[in-house]
Amino acid sequence: MRKRSLVGVCVLLGFLAFFPSGWAQAQTIKIGINAELTGDIPKVGEGTKFAAQMWLEDVKAAGGLAVGGKKYPVELVIEDNESKAESAVKAATKMITEDGVLVMVGPQASKQAVPAGGIANNYKTPMISPWSTNPDTTKDRPYVFRACFLDPFQGPVLANFITTEFKFTKAAVLYDVASDYPKGLAEFFKMAWERLHGPGSVVAYESFTTKDTDFSSQLTKIKNSGAQVLFTPQYYNEVALIVQQAHQLGWKKPIVGSDSWGSAETVTLCGKDCYGLFFSTHYAAAGATGATKEFIIRYQRKHGYVPDDVAALTWDAMGLVQKAIQDTGGLTGDLKKDRENVRSAMGRIKNFKGITGDMTFSGGGDPTKCAVIVRISDKGEFEFYKAACP
Repeated sequence: MRKRSLVGVCVLLGFLAFFPSGWAQAQTIKIGINAELTGDIPKVGEGTKFAAQMWLEDVKAAGGLAVGGKKYPVELVIEDNESKAESAVKAATKMITEDGVLVMVGPQASKQAVPAGGIANNYKTPMISPWSTNPDTTKDRPYVFRACFLDPFQGPVLANFITTEFKFTKAAVLYDVASDYPKGLAEFFKMAWERLHGPGSVVAYESFTTKDTDFSSQLTKIKNSGAQVLFTPQYYNEVALIVQQAHQLGWKKPIVGSDSWGSAETVTLCGKDCYGLFFSTHYAAAGATGATKEFIIRYQRKHGYVPDDVAALTWDAMGLVQKAIQDTGGLTGDLKKDRENVRSAMGRIKNFKGITGDMTFSGGGDPTKCAVIVRISDKGEFEFYKAACP
């Protein structure tokens, strides 16, 4: 028996040695999910995970992912980045160097996506952030992509919308100076607003630091500044506090937000204080049609609530990853080569029909796509108000 076992081991070793290195990886496509599952914005991570898992259900139902005439099983490697930059870097490094992922989806928030993108690019592993709008996420990084518009586009969209909608000329801004996303978008909005209305037309430019909960000092300055509108590009956990405290101090003018308002938790936490307010985002659930409506119904049935823009963008990001892998024409079994081929294919995607809109890549990591202006209805629903396209 021992002799027979030894012969079997030798045959197996010879069998494995026959195949090129990386053959084992080619049998299962591993996709990394770098998500904010805990920390300050856990709903962001939840939507990421749920949407990715729904995509995987479809792949499994089809018997695997068809690439070059073969079907491959797919595995999601999900890591919690704890909504921290250092944890996002650690998760990215682990997935790339230890787990052998072909491509990484996420992080979502720019504070995590910017440093994680640096890791992905250094290791020449394609990464796509569904939700990070900060230009630095993809800047000078040929291996990093996104499924959303950029802040240099979103800032002017909001400045133009407020100007045409309300005819205002004086604005105030309140933002987190310690977080990449709000800091960057606040700057782009200020530049766009002052191009429209002249220097000094942003009459109050107030900041705070992550985890602050008392904004009364900044809001008092804003109220006394003569501003006609307040722009605050903050995440859902801060929006409610800012809006409610502003109203408590007697602020009765419009408050406008950005795509970071898109979580269902915004209304849950803010309540009626947020009814009637506007923000820019990637899609509007209320009144959706076609594939977007199908996704919303399926997600809501499975998870009990309407998917936010993070979930919708993650769904699109998974679709982009799938198309890029399939557009390679086949996997070589060499992980390094396959990562490079996926990166090249991603940059060539044209007219991708996403549930958050059509996307086209022109060799780089940033798609051309439209933004949506949403109004929070008196029922707390995110209603489509108007589109804003490049």
